[in-house]
Amino acid sequence: MIKVCHVTSAHHRYDVRVFRKECATLAKAGYDCYLLVNDTLKDEINEGVKIRSTGFMPSSRKERFLKSHKYLLKKMTDIDADIYHFHDPDLLSLASKMKKRGKKVIFDFHENVSEQIKDKEWIPSIIRNFIRVAYDQYEKFYAKKFNCLITVSPNIVEKLKKENKNVFMVTNYPIVDNVFKEPEFKKKNVCFAGGISEQWCHESILDAIKDIHGCRYILAGNADNNYMEKLKRKLAWEKTEYLGKIEFEKVKDIYADSMAGLALNISSQVGKTGTLGNTKLFEFMLAGIPVICSDNELWKKIIDENKCGVVVNPGNVHDIKDAIEYVVNNAEDAKKMGMNGRKAAIEKFNWSKEAQKLCKLYFQLEKHIS
Repeated sequence: MIKVCHVTSAHHRYDVRVFRKECATLAKAGYDCYLLVNDTLKDEINEGVKIRSTGFMPSSRKERFLKSHKYLLKKMTDIDADIYHFHDPDLLSLASKMKKRGKKVIFDFHENVSEQIKDKEWIPSIIRNFIRVAYDQYEKFYAKKFNCLITVSPNIVEKLKKENKNVFMVTNYPIVDNVFKEPEFKKKNVCFAGGISEQWCHESILDAIKDIHGCRYILAGNADNNYMEKLKRKLAWEKTEYLGKIEFEKVKDIYADSMAGLALNISSQVGKTGTLGNTKLFEFMLAGIPVICSDNELWKKIIDENKCGVVVNPGNVHDIKDAIEYVVNNAEDAKKMGMNGRKAAIEKFNWSKEAQKLCKLYFQLEKHIS
């Protein structure tokens, strides 16, 4: 039996992409699958995946960068897998070490990291561009060394193919075994659940709903205190129901009680091209509610082809207001868009198709293991 080991320094042991999608898929396909994580929890077997802890939980980003490699390398050596699959950009040099030891190495780029750095507020703005350029060169240097690369969007595939011809797109589509309630389309609610930050345009959304009669914004997720204070100063905060971080089962209730889900993103990571790495769009589609989202190329194509929502300029409050007003005041149209979205998510934009791609990639790599 081929032994594989997924390695992460930053993701939680139950991370949806790393554990629930990739590792669980491989274990089900018959691989002896390990997941190595930074935490102090007990080792366990979950969904056939052997989860191993380093026993080290970094107290800061700096500590993770400086100390993780030592703990991860020891455990990787003990596991002695045939294939190592890495998930975090700070592990590029560690992945190279395993390649030098004769192991097969896959590197999984979940994001366009050099673009993402532009939005990293913990990096002082005066040196952010320098860090971005330096990381880009660092990534190029290591990317060509590995057996293959995985990423989530066409634009990142094209970028990485300049360094390594073996690049595969395994997108972050949702798992369809999540059973969503049927939306009611009775209340004029719009919703968002996830990390609450400036990149998701919550201030603009509040400005947009201010004068829409009967419209309420249902918001759930973790938020920075300073950003939350900015939102609370908005006039439309009185039309907002903030639920904090809640379990996904309760998120489903929010979706079922809403006319539309909002995915208005202005991050450098999404940009004009868009990304298939973020699941927000597809989550709303699977829930059977219309999507009101940014007009980047990828998302616009999905919405237009499947007639499952409205695309807007996320920087234009008037456009956002018009889109929300149309959807909440036209329940029958909203219901049709929601049904179209769910059909598309079930038939096209789901993890089962990506799981097949992942297994095919592993099977090809397995042929070269003596």
